[in-house]
Amino acid sequence: MQINAKAEIYGKTVRNRVVIQPMEGCDGTRTGGIGELTRRRYRRFAESGAGIIWFEAVAVCEEGRANPRQLRLTEENVAEYRELLAEMRQISREKFGYAPLIIMQATHSGRYSKPHGTPEPIVAYRNSLYEQGKENQPYHIITDEACERIPELYAKTARLAARAGFDGVDVKCCHGYLLNEFLSAYSRPGKYGGSFENRTALYFACVDSVRGNIEPGMFVTTRLSAYDGFPYPYGFGAGAGRQIDLTETKKMLAILQGKGVELVNITIGNPYLIPEVNRPYAGCSEDGMAGVRRMADITDALQKSFPGLKLVLSALTFPGTEAIAFAEKCLQSGSCSFAGFGRMAFAYPQFYADYLKNGYLDPKKVCVTCGNCSKMMRSGGVAGCPVRDREVYLPLYRQYVGGENG
Repeated sequence: MQINAKAEIYGKTVRNRVVIQPMEGCDGTRTGGIGELTRRRYRRFAESGAGIIWFEAVAVCEEGRANPRQLRLTEENVAEYRELLAEMRQISREKFGYAPLIIMQATHSGRYSKPHGTPEPIVAYRNSLYEQGKENQPYHIITDEACERIPELYAKTARLAARAGFDGVDVKCCHGYLLNEFLSAYSRPGKYGGSFENRTALYFACVDSVRGNIEPGMFVTTRLSAYDGFPYPYGFGAGAGRQIDLTETKKMLAILQGKGVELVNITIGNPYLIPEVNRPYAGCSEDGMAGVRRMADITDALQKSFPGLKLVLSALTFPGTEAIAFAEKCLQSGSCSFAGFGRMAFAYPQFYADYLKNGYLDPKKVCVTCGNCSKMMRSGGVAGCPVRDREVYLPLYRQYVGGENG
């Protein structure tokens, strides 16, 4: 299998194995609509030639937004999304002769909610590892009664996604956000904590709710954290220490497959606390390629266990000019079915188009994995590349972070 090979999912043809990952730009409007920088990013992504563009996290409710500019679909702004998706498909068709599949990621930010710019965490349970140095934040443990209302929020967002013209909806379950956090709610009492069945109940209820509220021809998928990177009982997918244990991850994939899910975007870790696990970067606490191989090994183990599923491999930006070559090896060995690129698309949105044209990635354009895109976002600003997209994002980096970009 090569990166430019076609694939069939949900009865649809995907023209290649390249996925633009859901990278938040934090550049929407205060009411959740499409901002000027949002439109610019996705028009540029459409020039990549990628077979799938996995649209960034769209909050299912106001209190679940990760920042005041996080996208949120509403009755008032759905036409803005529809217009942007039409533009993206037109750009791709004119340049490549095909349109990408566009998937919307539906999310509730949970403990990382900041709808007004300051922390307003909604949590499944109190986690001392996650909360080190943040013990005094106004934590609100969501009640079982409030949990029962969450699936309808996903259903409403799915209905709006259908009107906007998305091909599929991702029920986001990763990186410490609400549905992912419930997977490690071992100590939570009641119907949503303790047993595997209880800890996954809200997630699967949201999957079912989305599946029941999308239009014919649309599909439900998920971005799933296979391993949180924290020891039991502070994270999912781990035993004592940080030993990886995919037993429950495989149980979840089996259930998803039984519900008709064909595509799963695999990730690991928590970018707020241990970014090197899912976003290896220059100067991180371990060799960055060790992080890439960990992600590849986990995805390989899951893909080999579920050959009927199409799994997306993440963390492919770090290899730089060798990123596509590394992805090709993983695809050819059957370790994954799609190759996902996140920060690379911020820095070098035309990377795949250049690869098709030239046979290599331009070393003067690839992401340098400096982490400044995330640094801007964590400083309360937008996310973009102040190194490779200097004209637009370097002034914003200076505004939000200060000084020159690193």
